[in-house]
Amino acid sequence: MEMDGFFNSPGMSIDLPLLERICRTPGAPGFEKRIRDLILKELKDGNLADEVRVDAMGSVVALKKGKSSGKSVMAAAHMDEIGFIVTHIDDNGFIRFNPLGGFDPKTLSSQRVIVHGKKDLVGVMGSKPIHIMSPEERTKVPKLTDYFIDLGLSAKEVKKVISVGDSVTRERELVEMGDCVNVKSLDNRVSVYVLLEALKKLKKGRRKPSYDFYAVFTVQEEVGLRGANASALEIQPDFGIGLDTTIAYDTPGSQPQEQVTKLGKGAGIKIMDASTICDYRMIEFLKSTAKEKKIKWQPEILKAGGTDTAGLQRMSPGGSIAGAISVPTRHIHQVIEMSHKKDILACVDLLTASICGLEKWDWSF
Repeated sequence: MEMDGFFNSPGMSIDLPLLERICRTPGAPGFEKRIRDLILKELKDGNLADEVRVDAMGSVVALKKGKSSGKSVMAAAHMDEIGFIVTHIDDNGFIRFNPLGGFDPKTLSSQRVIVHGKKDLVGVMGSKPIHIMSPEERTKVPKLTDYFIDLGLSAKEVKKVISVGDSVTRERELVEMGDCVNVKSLDNRVSVYVLLEALKKLKKGRRKPSYDFYAVFTVQEEVGLRGANASALEIQPDFGIGLDTTIAYDTPGSQPQEQVTKLGKGAGIKIMDASTICDYRMIEFLKSTAKEKKIKWQPEILKAGGTDTAGLQRMSPGGSIAGAISVPTRHIHQVIEMSHKKDILACVDLLTASICGLEKWDWSF
């Protein structure tokens, strides 16, 4: 029997210490070990899944057995974050780097970073001081190649610890701002949090998903959806739900048609992005579920950028019925990403309700 309020949790609050640990734990694409270890510990300590394994690429696959094993559903939340890789250490100890993921160079000015070598070293993004720039230089849009990492050490000391090929991540703590959280790497650590919280909610409510539920924490999304592609090829889900952030451009200067989503208006139900046109059956199912369970939601159309949803949809024989639940987020791919607490909780509720109601929906064309 369904428990009143199980899928709608207005009294719940965000576990801020857990969310901060998830966001601050380093894990650039291809270097996800530390965040993977954190996820594995949360799954084990909470006894949140019937089976847990790590695939060959490094994605974490947690299986929660459903009421039926006749079909399967896979939800994917990527655990990697945008970062950098060391390409050169010069004679003065300054580091040059390549990006791992997409960056707007102007957001790098004056930022602290952590270089992960034999031990972690804190550095800063340096560039030419404005005081000695020519008038022409001052008007130019900065490029990634204009920046270097300054560790405050000699080349000899740097090379004892850091090597070409080491990863670099950004450094920023979590701050509560009104009803919002502000921290680096909400893209996509907030969805890692959502997926873990959905598993906790299933356990606490003693609920079973409609079908075998694969909660997959994927790698290397920021460089091409690579982990999700590999996991979907192996799992071959009948249903796919991508979990990621999306743009909330509800700030000064935006036009209504540009905003994509707004903070505080609920979970985003994706209609399409640059990599996926979501299955209209899944879109209608998610909308219907949200309305039935009184979960606040908003539509999402993103003209640029893609998510693991594309891999879920395309990387199994014949494809899957796929859609996505998105966390509206301001200032994406900066160190000041911001999401509304109620939107995060709405995403937890919608995911939990959806995976428990799949068998009740008419999935025919």
